Amino acid sequence: MKTNTASTRAARIRRKIRAVTDRPRVSIFKSNRYLSLQLIDDQTHQTIVGVHEKSISGQTSSERRLALTKEMADKMKKAKITKVVFDRGGSRYHGVVAEIAAGLRANGIEF
Repeated sequence: MKTNTASTRAARIRRKIRAVTDRPRVSIFKSNRYLSLQLIDDQTHQTIVGVHEKSISGQTSSERRLALTKEMADKMKKAKITKVVFDRGGSRYHGVVAEIAAGLRANGIEF
């Protein structure tokens, strides 16, 4: 019996997302310590915008996540992109992932 690891889930999710749309993809990467967000164009296979939690310090983790989503939304607006596809990276849509999604929506990003 095959186990359902996070990388298997992530690959399955990305396969479905790429097949559906031509909009850029916002990808979340969660390590044990930091979060990073990337805006990826799957047609050219290039990262358009990226932010990392290391650049934001001195606050609680919740405040850092809000600042991270605000910085990401500002960079996306500078690149004139407001409609994206949300890639949760194999993580469940609750907790940190849901908070990031809500923060991006609050800053005017549609998905």
